Amino acid sequence: MVASDIDFITELDRQLFAVDCWPRQMFVDELSQPETRRYIIAELDGAVVGYAGLMCVQPIADIQTIGVLPDFEGRGIGRAMLTELIEESRRRGADDVLLEVSAANPRAQELYLRYGFEQIHQRPRYYRDGSDALIMRLTLRAATGNSPDENKDGK
Repeated sequence: MVASDIDFITELDRQLFAVDCWPRQMFVDELSQPETRRYIIAELDGAVVGYAGLMCVQPIADIQTIGVLPDFEGRGIGRAMLTELIEESRRRGADDVLLEVSAANPRAQELYLRYGFEQIHQRPRYYRDGSDALIMRLTLRAATGNSPDENKDGK
């Protein structure tokens, strides 16, 4: 992701996350910190269909956001971006990757479980719509490939 993507990504974030979307300045601030941040976009036939971001301050990497346009869900775009963020976490020397996911989003939870994430905590009414946040962790130092094929049992 580069600065010229911010306006489009801000609008996409609003469409995907409604009341929990980030303000434009948040994306500006995140992109201005490449030493601890990595943001990517997914394109299909030249059109942006998803985006994701990571913050890594050793020894923890934190997936900040992942979003895929609904018309493009189920095509492996979210998996590809998650794989890239996990690999970036490894490159940056993280021991663990954390993320928050809405308890009302079982599709995303299933994706994370397939990669070996485990729920370690819950934040009640974390999101503005009143849903809880599930805090999930992937331990990299003990993990192997962390692909869905290698973690079919969710571990």
